[in-house]
Amino acid sequence: MLKLGNLSPAEKQAEAKRKGRGPGSGNGKTGGRGHKGQGQRSSVGIRPGFEGGQMPLQRRLPKRGFNNANFATVYATINISNLEGFEANTVVDIEKLQEKGLVKKTFDGIKLLGNGEISVPLTVRVSACSESAKAKIEAAGGKIEVI
Repeated sequence: MLKLGNLSPAEKQAEAKRKGRGPGSGNGKTGGRGHKGQGQRSSVGIRPGFEGGQMPLQRRLPKRGFNNANFATVYATINISNLEGFEANTVVDIEKLQEKGLVKKTFDGIKLLGNGEISVPLTVRVSACSESAKAKIEAAGGKIEVI
């Protein structure tokens, strides 16, 4: 049990070696860093994995494992706020969106996201749609057709 009566001083920690304090200290002049070169500099170090210019191990070994980037579905996205410029009861499809310049590349399809508000009723034909976008379109009197 810890009480004031049985406290003892902490063990003495070794003082740091004072570098560069003259030839008599044994660590004078170059301060134990040797002459010239990268290791002599104060702020410059080598990054982890650097092998002196030799091709590093992580680049010599082949890539392994599965990467979904080649197979993932990539959608061009538009927000509800982008549809505000269309007239009421218009059928908005990929061609209309490209015509207006809202979508350049369609990739694997177009996904409608629910950012913003809409006041005109529209029929929107897209590849995918978020729940919030669907709710806002239907609240404005329009409908979503997932193609």
